[in-house]
Amino acid sequence: MATIKPFLLVLLFSIFSPISSSKTHHPLDPLTQEELSLVQLIVKKSYPPRSNPVFHYVALDEPEKHNVLSWLAKREPEPLPRRAQAILRVHKQTHELVVDLKARKVVSKHVHRGPGFPSLTLEEQTAANDLPLTYGPFLRSAAKRGIDVSQVVCSVFTVGWFAEEKQFIGKRVVKIQCFSKKDTVSVYLLPVEGLTIVVDLDEMRIVEYKDREVAPMPRAEGTEYRLSKLPLPHGPRINGARLVQENAPGFTIDGNVVRWMNWEFHVSFDARPGLVISMARIYDPDQKGFRSVMYRGHISELFVPYQDPTEDYYYKTFFDSGEFGFGVSAVSLVPNGDCPSHAVYMDAFYAGPDGTPVHVPNVFCIFERHAGEVMWRHTELAIPDVTIAESRPEVSLVVRMIVTVGNYDHVIDWEFKPSGSIKTQVGLTGILEVKAANYTHADQAAASEEAHGTYLAEHTIGLYHDHFLTYYLDIDVDGATNSFVKKNLVPRRNTNTGHHRTPRKSYWTVVTETARTESEAKIRLGAGPTELVIENPNKKTKPGNPHGYRLIPGPVIHPLLAPDDGPQIRGSFTNYNIWVTPYNKTERYAGGKYVDQSQGEDGLAVWTRRNRKIENEDIVMWHVIGFHHVPCQEDFPMMPTLSGGFELRPTNFFERSAVLKAVPPPPMKADGCGVVEP
Repeated sequence: MATIKPFLLVLLFSIFSPISSSKTHHPLDPLTQEELSLVQLIVKKSYPPRSNPVFHYVALDEPEKHNVLSWLAKREPEPLPRRAQAILRVHKQTHELVVDLKARKVVSKHVHRGPGFPSLTLEEQTAANDLPLTYGPFLRSAAKRGIDVSQVVCSVFTVGWFAEEKQFIGKRVVKIQCFSKKDTVSVYLLPVEGLTIVVDLDEMRIVEYKDREVAPMPRAEGTEYRLSKLPLPHGPRINGARLVQENAPGFTIDGNVVRWMNWEFHVSFDARPGLVISMARIYDPDQKGFRSVMYRGHISELFVPYQDPTEDYYYKTFFDSGEFGFGVSAVSLVPNGDCPSHAVYMDAFYAGPDGTPVHVPNVFCIFERHAGEVMWRHTELAIPDVTIAESRPEVSLVVRMIVTVGNYDHVIDWEFKPSGSIKTQVGLTGILEVKAANYTHADQAAASEEAHGTYLAEHTIGLYHDHFLTYYLDIDVDGATNSFVKKNLVPRRNTNTGHHRTPRKSYWTVVTETARTESEAKIRLGAGPTELVIENPNKKTKPGNPHGYRLIPGPVIHPLLAPDDGPQIRGSFTNYNIWVTPYNKTERYAGGKYVDQSQGEDGLAVWTRRNRKIENEDIVMWHVIGFHHVPCQEDFPMMPTLSGGFELRPTNFFERSAVLKAVPPPPMKADGCGVVEP
């Protein structure tokens, strides 16, 4: 990873940073290509020949948090031990291993015997997808439908869990849906309906096949999205507006540590959540040092239940991170498309199914954003004969990853602002999940109880569905010991008593409530106005306010499925928009450790039943945002990005505005050739 020449301000701030250079392993650095290869060697030596362990997940086994914080506080820290955790399938069993990289040995091995399986590998998905294409019954089904098998591609879909289905309990199975690619590359828009194909992944064979009915095939007309293949005229034309930077970017990347303006944070890659932001700290000139804001943040799970209960679609209730892996599904970013021209890229590695490191180039991009927003401004008109106008442009730093799971692409951003705010955003784009149906007009679909979606084109229904994104946010406001505070806005009636009688009849005030246990922190947003703050009750500003960061929530979504429905039992972490738990290194994934075919036996809703103490403790906040998606014709054939996110904003964290003295960049002017100069 390259080191970028910094602006002077970055250099001055980095002087105060105790983090050592990239020559020493940062304790949260992801496993390197060499370390992954070493894990492969150590693990394979620990099993008998021909046992052929399949690697489903390999990642850093992070040191304990207190050890990492102690390491951070030292000027010349000694490297912390490097260990890896690995999840394998061996002889149809799930094995959990911990590997000591220095000692070169497996120090822990455990067989998981409960419900649920590890995430699917890309290679086994590919193998399963190929099975129908040479399977006699499928070939006959294709011929009956007039489909050329050479024009068919298939895709794996997880089966979920339904208590009524007993035949595949304890078996790693998936369902396969096939699509026609005749005259289109939008294969998800031309499904072959009426088939049930079940594949046993451990045996890699089709174990159930049904051909129930023949449905009309949607047309390929209008599904092309490649610009080079689209008919003229093209439009609208995007003009050449772009950010031009005079010299190098104003940030540095030292190993995996990013420094920009008053921020310093660690960027890491994990095969399950993908992008992980750790140890985010901000420089405070009043205190002449960095102050902690967030120890770790990432997307914990994405739950996408579709709303068609029919035979072909009822099981489509996906947990994209736990079943497929956000990191494994991350794609290489396209310069000047996914990221601006001045972006800097970072690569990543994960373990393939045989343990061999897989290289993902350009998996993250980092860039400064100057989109014409205003950081702060004021025009003073109250002073006679004087007009004062002060304005500062908003410039922020963005770290981006894009994950493609099947038909959907997810643009994942973490944005840092000089004001101390951290903003997240997820953009949903790609291709809709559709089904073929015997409708030729929207009125027919609207009159039918079997449509379960929006009529988009001839024989094409865009299915109703939800997106529930759950974030893991280990916020450490000026240290690990924090509290969760609800500042409820309560209306009051003006009693007009005492000496202050006025015509006002009402007002609102703030009633503060500190959550003492996990149950007191569960919140379904929308019930009433409230400000949600993570505070450090042990540290206060000069006026006496506790240091804090407040959550400005994202788009509010509540589950609409019945609580006794299998998908909702598994996705019970969506029952509330806010959860707060005491820190536990093993509790990071809202849906539990093993999500594929899980039964709701593990995860956030289960952990919080213990109702543990969270006041003045090391705590983690979980925030669920999302969308109820009713597709429309503008989503077809390619969905414009639909975005949502939230903000973590300093609240009585600084003594005053952190950007009062912000210096704007020099003005730029055109040179007559479309180029701008200072």
